Amino acid sequence: MSGAFEALRGELREAAAVFADGPRALEGILLGLVDDVDRAVREPLEIFPVCHHSPASAIAMARRLREKQPKVVYLELCEDMAPLLTELRNCRLPVAVQAFATEVDGFPAEWAPLSVVAPITEASAEYQAIAYALDTPGVELVLVDRSADHVFQWDRPETPDTPPEDEEAALHGDAIGVEIGDLRPRFAELEEHLLRHGKVRHWSEWWHQYVELPLGDSDHDTYRQVMFLIGSLFRRLAPGDTRRVRVDEDRERYMWTRMREHLAASGADPAECLYICGAFHAASRVAEFGVGGTAGFAISPRTASSWQYGLIPSSHAAIEAQFGLAAGSVSIAATEWAKNLKRTKVKPFQLTNQTGAKKRKPPAELPDPVAALVASDHLSGFLQRPPTLDTLDQAELLRWSVDVVRAARRNGYLASTADAIAVFETSILLAGMRDRAKPTPYDFQDAAVTCIEKDVVPGRRDVRRIVEIMMGGDRIGQVGYDALPPLARDVHDRLAPLNLKLQQRGVQRALLDIASRPELGRCSDVLWMLRYLMPHGAARPIMGERRLGERPIQESWDLALGTHQRSLIELGYEGVSIEQVLEQRLRKAAYHPQATAAKALEAVEDATLYLRGARLADELGTRALEVLSTERTVDGAPEVLHRVRRLLAHYRTSEPVLPAWIEAFVKTGYAHYCTLLPTAFTDEDATVDQVAAMLGFLFSMETLALSLGCDRTQLELAIAGSHPAEPSKVALLWAAQVQLGILSRAELRARCADLLANPLVLPAYPRYLSGFVHALEPAPGLADFVVEAVSNAFAQLPDPVLLPWLPTLITTLRERGAELVPLLIREAGRLFPGRLAALDEWVPPWRAEQAAPKSEPRRGGTGGVALLAAHPATTDAVANLLGCEGGWETAKPGVALLGRFPGTASALEVMLAGS
Repeated sequence: MSGAFEALRGELREAAAVFADGPRALEGILLGLVDDVDRAVREPLEIFPVCHHSPASAIAMARRLREKQPKVVYLELCEDMAPLLTELRNCRLPVAVQAFATEVDGFPAEWAPLSVVAPITEASAEYQAIAYALDTPGVELVLVDRSADHVFQWDRPETPDTPPEDEEAALHGDAIGVEIGDLRPRFAELEEHLLRHGKVRHWSEWWHQYVELPLGDSDHDTYRQVMFLIGSLFRRLAPGDTRRVRVDEDRERYMWTRMREHLAASGADPAECLYICGAFHAASRVAEFGVGGTAGFAISPRTASSWQYGLIPSSHAAIEAQFGLAAGSVSIAATEWAKNLKRTKVKPFQLTNQTGAKKRKPPAELPDPVAALVASDHLSGFLQRPPTLDTLDQAELLRWSVDVVRAARRNGYLASTADAIAVFETSILLAGMRDRAKPTPYDFQDAAVTCIEKDVVPGRRDVRRIVEIMMGGDRIGQVGYDALPPLARDVHDRLAPLNLKLQQRGVQRALLDIASRPELGRCSDVLWMLRYLMPHGAARPIMGERRLGERPIQESWDLALGTHQRSLIELGYEGVSIEQVLEQRLRKAAYHPQATAAKALEAVEDATLYLRGARLADELGTRALEVLSTERTVDGAPEVLHRVRRLLAHYRTSEPVLPAWIEAFVKTGYAHYCTLLPTAFTDEDATVDQVAAMLGFLFSMETLALSLGCDRTQLELAIAGSHPAEPSKVALLWAAQVQLGILSRAELRARCADLLANPLVLPAYPRYLSGFVHALEPAPGLADFVVEAVSNAFAQLPDPVLLPWLPTLITTLRERGAELVPLLIREAGRLFPGRLAALDEWVPPWRAEQAAPKSEPRRGGTGGVALLAAHPATTDAVANLLGCEGGWETAKPGVALLGRFPGTASALEVMLAGS
């Protein structure tokens, strides 16, 4: 065997001396290539080099498996993914084998979740090996590559700068891809050289033209030696100090170590084994290479991270996006695979009862294995043989031209028969310019773009995409029901009453009449949880909403669970039911180190909405109380206020007593915000909205807080110790003082009048008004005064001051529109005239009060007697309330009663005079 390539070595020495002007530099590379090929060919354990998604590799693999019929198949795939391969028969290819970890132990927390995928298509050599091993009795399939845990031990995950926009291209998400046979030059100069001299646009086209087509009809030995040569070339020309090369070498040490361990444990004969790996790894030069290599590589233990495994749908676009292939290259490879099967008559392997695959006749009994042949030098003949010029298949090219014009017309292009003829002739012209006798699909694609698209795309698809679809389309895989994790199957079972094909891709409309069919309420619960857990669009409500304390009557949903099957499967890695996953998500959000009280209250509200259980809500509420007591900022005060109000309203209407945690939350929050209030008034980072929310919490929760033991003096001291300088906060403080009774409305009105009368303060007056608008949150009773202040501002402020303030007012009302606008509109409707004709004579109530003469209040009993004489019904009502018996006995009714209760009359007099 050692002399099989001596003739080739001699020719390469002569070529190196001629072209390199010296035998040393180039000779080392060229002879090293031959040494790598010779070493791989002489290995007792047969190495089968492949390229992922290569039809030539798949054809050669199917042919070799039928000839050799190995007893053990070693496959370059993560060893911990082996149990999943039997579920491939329940899926429609392409799919991806996935390892997923949500909780990491041994890796940085920011890496989570961890995901590794290995896509598998029908036109791939590894699928042929898997189908052969699983359906052939007595054959053992052994995965020998590093585990998913070691992938992250050795490779730091990198987040892509620009995630794929196409939905199908994003099926793998941000998972790390494990690819068998990664054959691509490792530095840009070599790839650029190959593309320029090959007259092609991208790497996928170069591989199709110069590797796929020549190797499509080659024999086994020629195929192996050429693939060894390509792998060795790319390996020797790759930069030797890159981390990627070092990781690849560790992978090779890992795989050979695992294979030697299996051989020693099973006693298998290396001659009856087959090792399938990428051509880059087949040309390995590590010391552990081969069954006779050294055994000094120590495999590190896995971390304590908990890994889950499953199958997720994949697509041609997802594979192309993840591994940097040209768009449409995997679809073209699938088309070439089908053509190669017809041309070579090779019978491929297919898993029994493979979902979505074409039904084939049961395979005949495998023939007797072919005896191992002594390998000879097939490489020299292949390198010296001129390229075979494939004759033009006019019928095929004509069919392509007609089909692309028909598809273009369906997508809005003004294409005709003349365009079909132009595409036909241009394809031949481009192939001739690129030294090809037969146009490739890439030549045809360029010709179609040139002749049909021109300068406009009328529809959503351009011509390049139309050609990709015509050549085979972006096939999207599907994981069958039996291969789904328990959670996904449970979701399908619980949504069965909807009578929808949930595994079908696309959007489906679900109508739920819960009033007439109460059993659909359970489907509604599932759909709302899916909406919370899954990406937007998987479950989208069209009609209906879920609020605290409300029960649904009718709902309408747009469901796309088949389109988002990957997300549903990944939920199954987190738990056995969606309730469990939702509970874990809520706990994770509430107990996150950066969680705020508002986030914890959001988790409480979601737990009450979707899980409807008090246990988890009480636990998360206690957590919200703990977080609130440690906060030193007021950033989340608005959200805390709104969520506590909603939860209080819900508990008061649905529970006999308030939960203990919310009582403690109100009590703690009252003291907490009283403490922070003076600082927030003077802090420049605290917005007026946040301070208003704090006051809203204190005033709206005051009754409950005082009943729980809080002291109102805390709030009074906090208000007294607040000294803001910013105008909007000053106005907010005044409103709080009015709410506490420290400041009267007359005094507040006088202060606003002083501001309008001061030319120096006038430019800042709109900021005072903004504070009054925000004051409606803690003091909604001031709505009439806010309408008065805004009306006076519009009446008296000059346009240079008023107009710049209007955007601020509109923005404030838009942000708080749901709470503030109804108050202002209702109050304005009460104050302003209802008819346009009455507007000219209308006088604002506040001006009428100011214009009316003020009479001195009458003191003593005489005035009270006259008042009660004029309104005896009031006296009778008070007498009945106090339990007094008898009637009017004198000419002055109520005198006897007034003699007993003179304070009542005085109080009524003051109250009526003030109104």
